[in-house]
Amino acid sequence: MALLQISEPGQSPAPHQRRLAIGIDLGTTHSLVAAVQSGVARCLPDAEGRVLLPSVVRYLEDGARHIGHHAAAARTLDARNTIASAKRFMGRSMGDLAHEAPHLPYEFVATPGMVALATAAGVKSPVEISAEILASLRQRAEDSLGGLIDGAVITVPAYFDDAQRQATKDAAQLAGLKVLRLINEPTAAAIAYGLDNAAEGVYAVYDLGGGTFDISILRLTQGVFEVMATGGDSALGGDDYDAALADALCRSHGVVAHSPADKAALRLAARACKEALTDHDSAPFSVALGGTTHQWTVQRSDLASATAALTERTLSAVRRTLRDAQLRPHDVQGVVLVGGSTRMPQIVQAVSAFFGRAPLTNLNPDEVVALGAAQQAHQLVGNNPHGDMLLLDVIALSLGLETMGGLVERIIPRNETLPTARAQDFTTYQDGQTAISLHVVQGERDLVQDCRSLARFELRGIPPMAAGAARVRVTFTVDADGLLCVQAQELTSGAEAHIEVKPSYGLSDEHIARMLQDGFASAAHDLHARALAQARVDAERLLLATVSALQADGHLLTAAERAPIDSLLKTLRERLAQGTDPAALDAAAQQLAQGTEAFAAARMNHSIRQALRGQHVQAL
Repeated sequence: MALLQISEPGQSPAPHQRRLAIGIDLGTTHSLVAAVQSGVARCLPDAEGRVLLPSVVRYLEDGARHIGHHAAAARTLDARNTIASAKRFMGRSMGDLAHEAPHLPYEFVATPGMVALATAAGVKSPVEISAEILASLRQRAEDSLGGLIDGAVITVPAYFDDAQRQATKDAAQLAGLKVLRLINEPTAAAIAYGLDNAAEGVYAVYDLGGGTFDISILRLTQGVFEVMATGGDSALGGDDYDAALADALCRSHGVVAHSPADKAALRLAARACKEALTDHDSAPFSVALGGTTHQWTVQRSDLASATAALTERTLSAVRRTLRDAQLRPHDVQGVVLVGGSTRMPQIVQAVSAFFGRAPLTNLNPDEVVALGAAQQAHQLVGNNPHGDMLLLDVIALSLGLETMGGLVERIIPRNETLPTARAQDFTTYQDGQTAISLHVVQGERDLVQDCRSLARFELRGIPPMAAGAARVRVTFTVDADGLLCVQAQELTSGAEAHIEVKPSYGLSDEHIARMLQDGFASAAHDLHARALAQARVDAERLLLATVSALQADGHLLTAAERAPIDSLLKTLRERLAQGTDPAALDAAAQQLAQGTEAFAAARMNHSIRQALRGQHVQAL
């Protein structure tokens, strides 16, 4: 009698199986993906063993694109179409980039809402560019883990506003990823550090990446990760240090970069010099501008002085965040440095001097965020149902409504623990008023014009009453990802309206649908390219193995037996040279494999005879 498989309520009928979940650090400079394997979080490498994927996408005129290392190599050759640091443009308008845009090699397009970039393949939004990177990481994870991904935790800067978070979720949707949760980068780092070291107490996470800066204060207690306060700057990072160094040198030597290629070359030279100064007191700065090569020697002190204002901006954010947490520097038990930019000596010195202790550096600052995200994804997907990790994150920026006079009434203050919901009652301004317009904003300023507009909607059906008589309850609900839903209800009549905030700097559902269709349209091209590459690898491997076998044991074949094999080898070489049809390659490889079966059997028999020659049966 066969066994009948059953399961406990809420549990898998196959408890030995694990769902595939990943953590993704979508970075400004580099991105990477991690997963929990055999109980340990590990970053997943590409086919060449590289963990870091440059966050660079190059668009070509034929609609193709290069992602990662191939794209990064073309930054100076095709600067306009090779987009780096797209994360800095997520959820930002042309006005937000007024100071940066003139120094960048890209052609910006002032589209409604979020800024876009003109490329050889058409106008691309930062969401589409980020989706290309996320899709590449998803494919890497599927290749490494051997199956489809069930869910992903994606990290975002703690100081990303609602628009930027929504843009990140849109990018993940375009990349074919199910987002389990958005998690703040410093929080992910704290998870990785806390789980790795079983640490407890109050810790500061100083996260300086390529394009963003975050500071978070966390209390770690017996598996509970409580974010006490967070702050930062979503437009401050290593890219700004590169720009500051380049600008200082250009001013001192009277040099100006005009073309997109010159601007890109200047940034790359500044980055190379900055990285070299991490390990040396001086480093060369060499750049070709307008056909003229400029070479200067830069001291470590020159970099520190050129970027001192930027470093002070990070420390100012640290002071504000400590005040929010009602702590002083000496109350912090440890400081964790996250992000590649924290390798700069002046950062380590500044942080050490501020907190009065050396930072903790036992984890790779480039990988720690992805590792923490992978741990969270592993738990959220249900692979560790008995895990005792509890994450209590906070909202980075206050949420509120516009009131009369263009003032902001805060409903949810910053550093409120997520998820959360808060309500506040409002009333009408005029007699007989039957509708109220609600304007949802985000920020810390008192005037609406100084805050980020998120959404507008109307509540209608209010019974005509004297001014001040109606009671309208507005409820703000923020989920674990930091995304907002607003509901308004008139309490006497029950009239109700609500909106799931799609920020004005995010994408409409129609826009997302169009980009998904575009993605589907290019999916066939991507699938063909992938199949062709795999077919080439298999064919070349078979070709090499066959040739080696013929060199070793070709004497086992007669001329009549050898001729068909040589013909099949010639056909396979011709298919490889043409290299456009994966089906033809597979067919030629299959024919060669079948045509050499008799030769393989002859080699096996020959090997057995050689092995047994001269041996007595009793010895076997």
